[in-house]
Amino acid sequence: MAAQTKSMPVIEAWSCSKCEGCISLCPSVFRVSQLTGDIEVMELNYYPEDEVNEAITDCPRDCITWED
Repeated sequence: MAAQTKSMPVIEAWSCSKCEGCISLCPSVFRVSQLTGDIEVMELNYYPEDEVNEAITDCPRDCITWED
């Protein structure tokens, strides 16, 4: 089973270019807000650590981080 964490990924919306790379890599966590058009993090009990870390590493604007 893949590692999961209760820590939540956070996107700095002002820095995000909305390239949707995080959604491609981790669609179970990231999505486009229907209200604002911004990329947002879904509220989950646990987050897939490896997939989120890949999205963090591949983000061209370095705007995704973990929050405890």
